[in-house]
Amino acid sequence: MDQEIQKILESAKEKMNNSILFLEKELLNIRAGKANPVMLNSVSVDYYGNPTPLNQLSSINTPDARSISIQPWEKSLLPDIEKAIIDANLGFNPMNNGESILINIPPLTEERRRELVKLAKSEAENAKINIRNTRKDANHSIKKMRFPEDLEKNAEIDIQDLTDKYISKVDSIFSIKEKEILTL
Repeated sequence: MDQEIQKILESAKEKMNNSILFLEKELLNIRAGKANPVMLNSVSVDYYGNPTPLNQLSSINTPDARSISIQPWEKSLLPDIEKAIIDANLGFNPMNNGESILINIPPLTEERRRELVKLAKSEAENAKINIRNTRKDANHSIKKMRFPEDLEKNAEIDIQDLTDKYISKVDSIFSIKEKEILTL
């Protein structure tokens, strides 16, 4: 019986960990005013009729905290890359100098920072909901197996401890991101 409970706990832990990983990935997409190549992950370029991720067609660097440099493998792709960045509607104004594309990242306004914090908070809340749903599913699985009452109660306590640990991780990740967004 203990092994079955351990399996349920391990499965719950893995699902909660995946919620944390997903949250971290989503928060990377929320820019905090600093240039980061990840900002262009959603950009796809029409490459011989196939939508291709920008990072597969070029080298993307951040020469400083306020700009991104895109060096395509083929110079003929410069206009297509420029168009793809504009079409992605990221709020960037790419500048084509014939060799590469430069993007200056505008500083964030106070209002925009507040919006980004709300967005980050929403992502954190989604992660918490996923973690709580995992707790609910694990508790349901344990009840379904009809263990002795004391084992069932101990397992529920373990699941709650796991849930609390992961909810606190979410809060910690969010507070770091909030500080990053609000720091000028």
